[in-house]
Amino acid sequence: MKRALVSVSDKQNLVPFVKGLVENGFEIISTGGTKRVLDEAGIETIGIKDVTHFPEILDGRVKTLNPYVHGGLLARRDLPEHMATLAKLNITPIDLVCVNLYPFKETIEKPGVELADAIENIDIGGPSMVRSAAKNYHDVTIVVDQADYDEVLAQIKEDGETSLATRARLAAKAFRHTAAYDSLISQYLTKQTGLEDPEKLTLSWDLKETMRYGENSHQKAWLYEDALPKDFSVLQAKQLHGKKLSYNNIKDADEALRCIREFDEPTVVAMKHMNPCGIGRGERLVQAWDRAYEADPVSIFGGVIALNRQVDLATAEKMHKIFLEIVIAPGFDDDAFELLAKKKNIRLLSLDFSKKDEPTKHEVVSVMGGMLLQEQDTLKEDYHDWQCVTEKQPTEEQLKTLMFAWKAVKHAKSNAIVLANDERTLGVGEGQPNRIDSLKIAVKHAGEAIDDRTVMASDAFFPFGDCVEYAGQNGIKAIVQPGGSIRDQESIEMANKYGIAMVTTGIRHFRH
Repeated sequence: MKRALVSVSDKQNLVPFVKGLVENGFEIISTGGTKRVLDEAGIETIGIKDVTHFPEILDGRVKTLNPYVHGGLLARRDLPEHMATLAKLNITPIDLVCVNLYPFKETIEKPGVELADAIENIDIGGPSMVRSAAKNYHDVTIVVDQADYDEVLAQIKEDGETSLATRARLAAKAFRHTAAYDSLISQYLTKQTGLEDPEKLTLSWDLKETMRYGENSHQKAWLYEDALPKDFSVLQAKQLHGKKLSYNNIKDADEALRCIREFDEPTVVAMKHMNPCGIGRGERLVQAWDRAYEADPVSIFGGVIALNRQVDLATAEKMHKIFLEIVIAPGFDDDAFELLAKKKNIRLLSLDFSKKDEPTKHEVVSVMGGMLLQEQDTLKEDYHDWQCVTEKQPTEEQLKTLMFAWKAVKHAKSNAIVLANDERTLGVGEGQPNRIDSLKIAVKHAGEAIDDRTVMASDAFFPFGDCVEYAGQNGIKAIVQPGGSIRDQESIEMANKYGIAMVTTGIRHFRH
């Protein structure tokens, strides 16, 4: 008779699986709560202490860490000396292990969880059994995921055992399982100690979706979600309408959400190729939409739109007139949704915007042979902390508009320039090898919209006075920039020449 060891925290679909094992000639060893569930289902089981000849001790911390368990798992059936040792010591081989681990992830996700509770939910015996069984996959089947129950049972029913290929695949999955488990523990305990630069970086993600393709159609791509996901994320959005999001859709939507969380008043962000082409704000959402659209009515076509208020019919009627890839908002009024859903190729997503200020995680960027890890740029700033460096002082209204432009320029690719008034962005220049070209692009987009209310934001300092001079020649009245160039005085003198009020923040906002 073959022997299976079953000890699981997640008991979903367990009873039918174990019944199937029994029907196919397995005797069952079990522990604790798993044994109680199987006993109540009328399945005969062997208690772990009847195998180990040793009681569970230390409140269950030690029960399976025993040679009678691990000897039965690790013995190679093809080595006579191994089998002779088992016979001599009266150890019975274990042919199948079904184990999943203490709910550490679920525990630390609870609000206000205490460290002691987290520690008690670190499984020791479970990972040890999983690893022993997986190491000896040539002879032992390891099952850590209920999704594999049916396939394992089907093979046992058909052939009396699982195939070597299946056991190898399940072993690899088992090691991924324990690696991810240990990764969460290491992340949690490292955070508890306050260490920011551990000598080993352990991260864990769960496969959410295999994408149709990547950035281009010839590239394969996969979407993985953080094992401890954040609520304010496109991955947590509820898709209400439209086909699946593509690789590029997800990147654009993520960038739109990063930008829209900057604003509290009714605001609309139009994102195109991961750059804002228009940001509008107003007293009402439809007003904000009109202004975002007016900022760049050409680039917004096929864009990703983020709105920080529930979409009403008036706003939906405006959006319905053009092709949009994605609309993401806290929700949609019924009539607004009904209208937008008539468009076959639009994706409509809802997301809980009350979570937009939740603590962020570090962002990871891959490079060949490694990765870069950094904090997200979520710095909260106050324009009262800025320093005016020119003869002309900005008005309170100009400072408010400068703050609006400053929030916008954070989300344009460097070198980034944003021209704006108190209602919307007027022109955005980004991603150019030099700052003056970005400014020229922004001025060209703004065109005749530049007036006495127009301000300019630059994500980094001016290396020369040429940008300030060009701004003055084109009617810009106020500028916000980080300052810090060895040639700051040149820019200051140029601002004074054109009567421009210029403030420095001391903070740079590059976004590569």
